[in-house]
Amino acid sequence: MTYRDQIDISRLPRHVAVIMDGNGRWARRRGKERVFGHHQGVKAVRRVIEAAAEVGINYLTLYAFSTENWNRPDEEVSALMDLMVSTLSNETDSLIKNNIRLTVIGDTERLNPLVRKKLSDAIESTNKCNRMTLIIALSYSSRWEIINACKKIAGDVRDGKIDIDSINEELFSLNLTTGGIPDPELMIRTSGEKRISNYLLWQLAYAELYFTDKLWPDFGKEDFLKAILSFQKRERRFGLTSEQLVDNN
Repeated sequence: MTYRDQIDISRLPRHVAVIMDGNGRWARRRGKERVFGHHQGVKAVRRVIEAAAEVGINYLTLYAFSTENWNRPDEEVSALMDLMVSTLSNETDSLIKNNIRLTVIGDTERLNPLVRKKLSDAIESTNKCNRMTLIIALSYSSRWEIINACKKIAGDVRDGKIDIDSINEELFSLNLTTGGIPDPELMIRTSGEKRISNYLLWQLAYAELYFTDKLWPDFGKEDFLKAILSFQKRERRFGLTSEQLVDNN
């Protein structure tokens, strides 16, 4: 029996977030440059997008490039930006065909103009798609996002647009780059590392975390579905006891 056969479609996480880790190590183990691993990682991205859409996930967020990644060697950063441009150019038609909307979160002003243009074109072209929303975290940092939300809210208080007593979790969430998007219920990280690396710190407060030793280029559809199945086997209590959950049902 496949993992797909075991999944309860009625209990899917609405939003799955992924840290795609291990491209560089995958390449080095094969005696290749790190960039080769990033190119192979694009194939894994395609597989996971397909798996998520096929099973019925509503939102999929992929951590593509963090603000810390700007500190990598210039040649690797340049190659990653070139890869981003070519991937967007090659995959936009496929996203439209599969009715998948693309959006991006992160400090995109730091991206070069060509990448920003390709992103803008892809976002506009898929704007009316509604099967699944694919969110790319690009030049993203959760601390950067939280600080920006604080600045925006502080500015609104200063300008008299909101009262300080109206600040609550809902208002804060709406001022994040993911405002209006449900929080991830499942976060997957590949490569064996067990940390969340400045990724969706606010949004992952109650997410189930799933770690696998597989490097990202080796991660496939069955691996994604295995993570979904693991999620469905967990008891999600949100601070309640198991007995309270039974009583509420």
